[in-house]
Amino acid sequence: MGDWTTTRVEDRLESAADVFRTLPGVMPQGFFNAWPEYFHSFADKVGQEPHMRRPRPGPRQITEAEEALLWLRWLERDDARIVWLRAERTSWKPICWQMGLSRTAANKRWRFGLAVITWRLHGRLPPARRSQRFVIENANSLSRTIVL
Repeated sequence: MGDWTTTRVEDRLESAADVFRTLPGVMPQGFFNAWPEYFHSFADKVGQEPHMRRPRPGPRQITEAEEALLWLRWLERDDARIVWLRAERTSWKPICWQMGLSRTAANKRWRFGLAVITWRLHGRLPPARRSQRFVIENANSLSRTIVL
C-alpha cells in the first residue's frame, strides 16, 4: 500500500485501458450470425502469414482494471477524462481540442490527477489549502514525512 508512485499509477491505468480494449464488445440480446463457420483447408493456408491473436485478459487482470477505473472517481470530471484519455494513449492534440485547454494546462491537470490518485492510494487526502504544485511534487514522497 505504501509503495504507490505516480509512475506506477500511470502504468496501472494504461494496463487497465489495454484490458478494456481487448474485451469483446457488448452485443444486443439475441444477436447471432446465420452464416456457417468456414473451415479453411491446408491448401488455403499455404503461403499465408499466421494470424496471431492476443490472449484474452484473465480474471485477475479484469479485477485490477476495474479497481483502477474506480480510482478516477476521486478526480474532478475533466481531470478524470484527461487521465483516462492519456491511459488510452491518446496524443495531446486531440485531448487539448476536446477539453479546450493548452498543452501545458492539460499536462499539468494530468499530472495533478495522477498525484491525487497517488495521495488517495496512500490513505491521505491532498491538502485543499496547498497548491497543485505542492500536491504533484510530494506525491512520490508520501511514504516519508511531509511538512505541511
